[in-house]
Formats: sequence, C-alpha cells, structure tokens
Amino acid sequence: MSKSIQSLRGFNDVLPAQAALFRRVFTTAAEVAARYGYGEIRLPLLEATALFKRAVGEVTDVVEKEMYSFDDRDGVSVSLRPELTAGVVRAGIEHGLLHNQQQRLWYAGPAFRHERPQAGRYRQFHQVGVEAYGMAGPDIDAEVIAFSHRFLTTLGIGGLQLEINSLGGSEARANYRSALIDYLSRYESELDEDSRRRLHSNPLRVLDSKVPRTREIVASAPQLADHLESESRAHFDGWRQALEDLGIPYQVSPQLVRGLDYYTRGVFEWTTTELGSQGTVLAGGRYDNLVSQLGGSPSPAVGWASGVERLVLLLEKQQSAEVSADAPQLYFCAIGETAERRARILAEELRNQFGGLRLSLNAGGGKLKSQLARAERVGAAFALVLGEAELARGAVQVKSLRQTLPDQELPLSELALRLSALLPAA
Repeated sequence: MSKSIQSLRGFNDVLPAQAALFRRVFTTAAEVAARYGYGEIRLPLLEATALFKRAVGEVTDVVEKEMYSFDDRDGVSVSLRPELTAGVVRAGIEHGLLHNQQQRLWYAGPAFRHERPQAGRYRQFHQVGVEAYGMAGPDIDAEVIAFSHRFLTTLGIGGLQLEINSLGGSEARANYRSALIDYLSRYESELDEDSRRRLHSNPLRVLDSKVPRTREIVASAPQLADHLESESRAHFDGWRQALEDLGIPYQVSPQLVRGLDYYTRGVFEWTTTELGSQGTVLAGGRYDNLVSQLGGSPSPAVGWASGVERLVLLLEKQQSAEVSADAPQLYFCAIGETAERRARILAEELRNQFGGLRLSLNAGGGKLKSQLARAERVGAAFALVLGEAELARGAVQVKSLRQTLPDQELPLSELALRLSALLPAA
C-alpha cells in the first residue's frame, strides 16, 4: 500500500482547537484597530520579486536565502510575500494613498519564508500588523506601541519585555557603519561565517548574531547611540518620554537592529523568555525612506508586525486550562426517533432566539452514555437530554459538564427563558 501524502515541511495544518485561537488573534486585532482608527488593507500573496529586493534589501537573509521565487509563464520573476510592509507601500503608491496624506492601516494574513522550521517559526506563517504613514513625529511611534500594548493585553498575554533602540538617520548610520566595520575587522577571523559575509555588506546585522563568540565581540562594539545626529536623538528622546507618559515600561537595547534593511530611527520588539530562541513576539519600527525607495513621494512611516503562530503558542502556554472559544455551550442529546425529531426543531429555535449561542446537536444516534461522552470531548458546558420519558413530561434534562451543579429538569415551554439564566455561566 502506498504511503499517504503528508503536508510539506514547515506548512502546517491549523486544526479546530488552534483555529479558535487564530481567530481570536485576528478578531482582537480588528477590534483594537477600530478603537485606534486604523483601516484594514488586504494584499495579494504574490508580488514581483523586484519589490522585495528593493524594499527588504538584497543582502538580507530574507532575499538571499528565504524567498519562494520563480518565473511565471510570462518570464517575470515573482515571489510569495515574505512580509507585508513592502506590499502595503506598493499598494499605497499604486492607489494614491500616500502622497501628502496620513494613513493608518492594519493587515492580517499569511507570508512565506524558506527557513528551518522550529516552534513558532514556519515556512508558511501568519502575521497581523499596523502601518502609519505621513506622520514624522515621535507621537505616532508612541501610538503604534500603545496599539501593540493594548492588543497584547487584550489577548491576555503577559510577561513580555518591550525593547527599543534608535538606528538614526542615513548620515548617522553611515558614520556608525564605518566605525563598526573598523572594529569588527579586528576580529574578522573569530566571527561566525554569516557575520564575516555580512561584515562589509550589512554590518549592522552582525549586532543581531546569536552565535556566542560573535555576541561576546559585539558586546564591546561602538554604540550606535554615540553616533546619532541631533534630530534622531531628539526623536528618540520624545518617543521615550511619550512611552513614560503612557506608563509603558521599556528597556533600551543597543544591539536591537531588526532584520530588514528599510528600518530607520526607532525600532522596537516585544520579547518573551517562554519560547526559547524564538523570543520576539511583536516587532517593528520606523521606515521613513521606504516609500520614496519604491518610487513614491517621500512619506514618513512606522509600523509593526506580529507572528500569529507565536502568539498562539503563548496563549496555549499561558492559558492552557482555558476551554476552546469554539467549544459549544450546549450539546443536545436525543434518544429515540421522536425525540431526535423534536430536538432538531428545538435546536434551531434556540439558535434563532440566542444570536451568539454555540449549540451542537448530536448526530449518528448512540446510547445516552456515548452521547454524553461526545459532549465532554467537544468541551460543552451543558448537555441537554431529551428522551421518550422527557417528551412525555414535556421537559428536558440539563446536565452541567464543567461545573459541579445538580441536574435540572426544565419545562419545554420555558426552555429558552430558563437557559438564558444558565448560559452566562457557560
């Protein structure tokens, strides 16, 4: 017998229990976005490869090693999107959203990178993120962080650390780049292979190395903060003051540089110690040159993105005892053909009367014991039991499955009214 076909490595199925958490993340993002006045934008999965080379940077790991790129039937090189910011900018330019305008946008959807799969890091992954255009001051930087803070707090994720840094403007980065190359060149033979390769093409990425010896060398490297021009320093100070005004704790991390070339000035990450090496939960920063870099009129920009899979992992770790948000509140057990027919009608009537009711009607028959076992397996809060004896009395039994409550028998004529008192506790 031939072996069954398996999913591709790093392309994971999202099964019902996790799908409920995915939807919770997306729903929370949409609700918080509405509270801050951010409009949703939806983008194609496939873009011209040139877009990511120009936006992300040709010497980044993403472009060099991780993109899914191929020539289409017209001979044009196209890529599955490895991130969404470049697509947002492309769409903003194409549809005239960014010229002399302010835009607050949010998005959610899948992205693709050919990297080594590990916990919370897959080849097909999902992101939620926000972008703000046309605003240059530190007030909008503080707003997008306040948005991220509310988003994570509303989800119920705790134990996170906010780390921030400033990369400065182009002049500051050029000066720092030279100083960093001079310093790292003295230790070139001791650097890891990736860092030696990046030394002259993208030296700031060496600061982000996870290799122990390289990290030791980097610890004594020149500080970017010492090379900031006055405008970037004032912006960073204003940003920090705004965070302090909002009561959002942070830590300045000089080695925080982010992995994409388009970042300028302020960058930030929310990190955790609960996911091993994959400690970044949400990250972003400023990319004031990206719009002009992709052919649009200059427009300041700031934003962040978060990997949904990592958020789901944290939700599972921190709220492991929580029943799935998709679990039915009621599971309707029916014994006998007449009871099954009546239960089918009652189930529809209850769904009509309770707009948000989650009710699962037993299908496939079975003895009461097996039907109650199914109710337990799906995480139902209560089981409704209707058999020939209950029909004769004009009643239905209610059994609590998650709380220690006595069984009740409710008259069919009062079922909706009596259940309304039970459901808030479900």
